[in-house]
Order: sequence, then structure tokens, then C-alpha cells
Amino acid sequence: MDAKGRVHKYGNNVDTDVIIPARHLNTQDHKELASHCMEDIDKEFVNKVKEGDIMVAGDNFGCGSSREHAPIAIKASGISCVIANTFARIFYRNSINIGLPILECAEASQKIEDGDEVSVDFNTGVITNITKNETYQALPFPDFIKDIMAKGGLMNSLKEK
Repeated sequence: MDAKGRVHKYGNNVDTDVIIPARHLNTQDHKELASHCMEDIDKEFVNKVKEGDIMVAGDNFGCGSSREHAPIAIKASGISCVIANTFARIFYRNSINIGLPILECAEASQKIEDGDEVSVDFNTGVITNITKNETYQALPFPDFIKDIMAKGGLMNSLKEK
């Protein structure tokens, strides 16, 4: 399982209220949630994101309320991976639970720019910035997390056991 796409970059402390504004939480439909993803800080995000693209951010990504809607909206928008310097703990766990790959990597968070083409090897944790011909090392996922991701999330993983 790998990811490759164009980067959509955001700053520090991107909270769940920005990822999916509360006014859109009246649905469980993933595509409907995706249609409002990031709209309060990037009105064009939903028009420019393509399947497989990668989101990069700074510190404390996903802070705020513990809503599972935030990683669902990101995943349903087509984002294949989120890379940040750090993640809010509950967002991190919610992402794993729904099968959205997320990696912490300070160097990638700092050096990758909006629009760069990036690939990620989830087995090794190597992030390659194709645009800049640079690589950054994140911690790879442990096998049990790889299994959850491969099955599309925690509930699917548990159903198979």
C-alpha cells in the first residue's frame, strides 16, 4: 500500500471545525461530508483535490472536537495520506479507525510545499518529494496498523477476525 499525489498544504492547528464545519454534520454520507471538506480555510479545495492527493500540515493537525467526521471527510475527498509534524491524539486514532493513513514527519512537514508531487511508501515510512528530489523518513506503520489500513479501517478489520 502506497500513496502518490499532489500536495495540498496547510499550517498549524488545523482543527476539526475547519476540516468539516459543524454546520455540515447533519449527514453521515461520506461524499456529502467530502463536498464541504476544508471549505472554511480553502474554498477551492474540493474543486482542486484529485483522487490520491496528499495533505501536508504543521503542528497539532486535527485538534478540536473529537468528531470522526473530520478524517472521513478528508478520506472521502480523495486524499490518500495526511503528513504533519504532529497530530491531535484523538484525530490520529480516528484516522486509523477509518483507514486514513497519517504520518508524522517534521522534515516533510517543513520542506514539502503546496503543489509538490509526493509519494509515500507505507512499508518503509519513506516520503519522496518528486518535485524537489528529496526524501524524508517517517516511522513506518506497525504491522497491526498496516492490517487495519489494508482492510479499510478498524471495523472491517475486526469483522474478518
